[in-house]
Amino acid sequence: MGAYAAGSCREADATIYVVCLAGAVLASIFLQVAIPRATKKKCWGHNLLKLIHDLFSTNKESAAQQDNKLLEKNRSLVMLLATLVVSITYAAGLDPPGGLWPDDRDGHKGGDPVLLATHPTRYKVFFYSNSVAFVTSLVVIVMVQSTLLLQHHILHAAMILDLFGLITAYAAGSGRDFTTSIYVVALAGVVLVYVVIHIVFFTLEDNMDQVHQRDADKLDKRRDMLLLLAILAATLTYQAGLTPPGGFWSADDKFGHRAGFPVFLDNYPRRYSAFFYCNAASFMASVTLIVLLVNPTLYKPGIRCYALYVCTVVSMFGLMGAYAAGSSRHLRTSIYVFTLVAAVFAFLTIQVVIFLMQNHRRGPTVNVSSGKVASDTGTEEKNLREYLMPIGVLAASVTYQTGLKPPGGLWQDNNNGHTAGNSILHDTDRAGSTREWETSSLVIALVVPVLAYIHIDFSNLLCIFV
Repeated sequence: MGAYAAGSCREADATIYVVCLAGAVLASIFLQVAIPRATKKKCWGHNLLKLIHDLFSTNKESAAQQDNKLLEKNRSLVMLLATLVVSITYAAGLDPPGGLWPDDRDGHKGGDPVLLATHPTRYKVFFYSNSVAFVTSLVVIVMVQSTLLLQHHILHAAMILDLFGLITAYAAGSGRDFTTSIYVVALAGVVLVYVVIHIVFFTLEDNMDQVHQRDADKLDKRRDMLLLLAILAATLTYQAGLTPPGGFWSADDKFGHRAGFPVFLDNYPRRYSAFFYCNAASFMASVTLIVLLVNPTLYKPGIRCYALYVCTVVSMFGLMGAYAAGSSRHLRTSIYVFTLVAAVFAFLTIQVVIFLMQNHRRGPTVNVSSGKVASDTGTEEKNLREYLMPIGVLAASVTYQTGLKPPGGLWQDNNNGHTAGNSILHDTDRAGSTREWETSSLVIALVVPVLAYIHIDFSNLLCIFV
């Protein structure tokens, strides 16, 4: 918190405000618990002491085992969401939209936010919304061990406010005019209205309780999967929307370029619009999805009627569209990206068809020990899924950010035949993390002994157990 308060602002007053936010959040949480309990007939002193004791107690002897299991799930959920918000708001606060002044010319001080000088109101809305989300999430992480706060869903409410703070910060920081910000916020409203309408018209309320009791574990697994995908999309799109590919103009010039505006917008307006709205749609859909997944009353019917799956698909396709538009500057390259997506889907489809054909040729099999075999198979599938999902999330997060901000940096001007915002490596014909082919070959060669070692070690392990 100290690093954020010192690095995200340039005035002592703003730093004090950020630090005071922590006290305000703690006071708000305390009052949400204290006010209902203070209405009891016991004296204030007794209620206050009992409140402080319950607030920092992590266990209750009278709690049932099922309640403890639900409590741990809620604690994990709150911790996951708070960690998400802290990570993206911390980076956004230190690297604000619009960039920083590179020097002390024209009355500006080098290192100050450009947006603060060109759009002061918009920057303040972004800064304080982002700071509130950051500080609230830090407080939630500290208080997440409190059983009382989890049981009363106070931390859940704090995280919902956090997500709305993210929406406000994104709308203020990603655009430069009021109309664009309204469009961005409206995207979240459209997603929310669609989900509510879908649930109302396609959910059978008569069988809801019976289905929930029978498929509770299955719904929880689907919820975890959707939540992981939503967090992935929100993490990637928040920072990408605030600091789009191509960077920002560092100063006003005679060609009509304005400081703090995206270079991508002036050089490739159509491509930037495609990136901006695809990224915004993915972010708003993912944040709305997270809000819905926090509430069991909404996510259970939403999963059953596939409304939340539709939101996830929209978020993923928006992510792919933003990557295709923002990672390249030519239509041909974007077509290649979509062709790769189609090729991957085709490969997976072929694999599924081959698998189904092999099972059909084998015919029905008799399951001798159905109980134990089914249990072992289910455990293996669960472990494999838990192993593959983090790998996929890691690969997607790393490659998305690297594709939008390639190694080697970007040209800062349109001189010498170069276009501002284009990749320097593309024009200099170099590749990857190195600038010489000999070094690149050496890096690739290092992978071979590592893979050989893993293969030998894995083979020995199989021999021991088999």
